[in-house]
Amino acid sequence: MRLDKFLKVSRVIKRRTVANEACDNGHVEVNGKVARASFDVKTGDIVRIAFGERTVTLRVLDVRDNVGKAEASDLYEVLEG
Repeated sequence: MRLDKFLKVSRVIKRRTVANEACDNGHVEVNGKVARASFDVKTGDIVRIAFGERTVTLRVLDVRDNVGKAEASDLYEVLEG
């Protein structure tokens, strides 16, 4: 699944266009490397997102196209942030 779509489906970022812009501006890293929006996210990847002064680090636990609001947080585990 594309990185920008994963960020939207998991509700880490509310809109896909915002997720796309964050990737394009270099605010998102996957496994220690700056990642583009088209990066293919897999289970086990470590995603780091810079939100201004705050940085959030996540581990991808599952990749699904559609999830409900209640299950969205089951797709990742917060490591830092």
